[in-house]
Amino acid sequence: MDIRELREILAENIKKQRRILGLTQEKLAETADISSNMINDIEGCRTWVSDKTILKLAEALHVEVYQLLVPVVNSDVKRGGIHKEVLLQLKKTIDMRFDEILR
Repeated sequence: MDIRELREILAENIKKQRRILGLTQEKLAETADISSNMINDIEGCRTWVSDKTILKLAEALHVEVYQLLVPVVNSDVKRGGIHKEVLLQLKKTIDMRFDEILR
C-alpha cells in the first residue's frame, strides 16, 4: 500500500462517518477544532494529517483512530470471519504506535 492509497482510505472513512453523523465539513471542522479548509484538503487527498489532527478527527467522529485508517470491510468480516483477527492485530499495532508517539 502506498501513501496515496492510505490518503484515499482516510478520506473515504472521514467522509463516510461525517455523513453518518450528518455533519458538514464546516461542522466537523468546528467540532474537531481545525479549519474547514483542512477537512476539505484531507477529504480531497491533498494533504496528510498530523498525529494530533487525526486524534481530533477520530474524537469528533466518535470512532477509534484505527477505524479511519482501515479500508472498509466486507460483510464476511463484520460477521466474524477469519479477517477479524487481522483487523484486531492491526488495531493493537496502531494503538501502540500512537501511544509511543504521544509519550
